[in-house]
Amino acid sequence: MIKEIDKSNIAECVNVIRKSFQTVADEFGFTPDNAPRFTAFATTEERLVYQLEIEHRLMAAYFDEDGDNRILGYYSIQFLENVECELNNLCVLPECRHKKIGEALLEDAVARAKSKNCTRMKIGIVEENTVLRRWYEKHEFVHTNTIKYDFFPFTCGYMERDI
Repeated sequence: MIKEIDKSNIAECVNVIRKSFQTVADEFGFTPDNAPRFTAFATTEERLVYQLEIEHRLMAAYFDEDGDNRILGYYSIQFLENVECELNNLCVLPECRHKKIGEALLEDAVARAKSKNCTRMKIGIVEENTVLRRWYEKHEFVHTNTIKYDFFPFTCGYMERDI
């Protein structure tokens, strides 16, 4: 079941985000030393509370329906000043991947964004993560550009799709 989260879920969401993005860090050799701003290392409860309460991001999680109701996946949407929005931190716990949870979260994000009159969704990814890029392309995202920031040991890839 996917539902919007509130402040009481923040700590668990931080753990899901950090654990999920750690697999990317491990695969590509990111560490707190060479990529301190990478999601696996930079996500904190304070940051998510700020995004929820000050930036008013929509935050949703996929809850396990088989008993313990733990969070298995997460995403947030930041609504921009026009009819665009940015999808952030879409993730699924490593042990729960390949069960269509990511697709369910993405479909939910698109539906919720549409309901808020958003017509274009943007995302940023690790450009070198070709598996993830292909996954988003399979879900109608188009690669638009890349930017190499000095503070990351990777290239940021940007994608978007009409919704």
